[in-house]
Amino acid sequence: MAVDLQKVFNEELPASFSKFPDQAKSIGAKFQLNITGDGGGQWFIDASNSGPSVRQGQGPAPDVTMIMAMQDFQMLYQNPQANGMSLFFSGRLKVLGNQMLAMKLNVLFALGR
Repeated sequence: MAVDLQKVFNEELPASFSKFPDQAKSIGAKFQLNITGDGGGQWFIDASNSGPSVRQGQGPAPDVTMIMAMQDFQMLYQNPQANGMSLFFSGRLKVLGNQMLAMKLNVLFALGR
């Protein structure tokens, strides 16, 4: 089942941040996700003490930037822990900045699920 990227970043993640702000802040990082291809886009996720928030576009000073194709984001979103490592080691997920923070993305997507 295809993930609706707009719904994830414009509805689901902000709703999770509203319900669980302390859990979101405890992640302690700012993420820049750049998703290429049809239906892709850029999102800045602030899961730090200054957040939590999510907005479309480039954000200031992300701790980690992740770049991937739309079909790879689909895999990552459905199973971040298992698919993240596979995508990273195959070169399909590029991580710039603090690579250890990229592993916290699964916690971010799990909020409210």
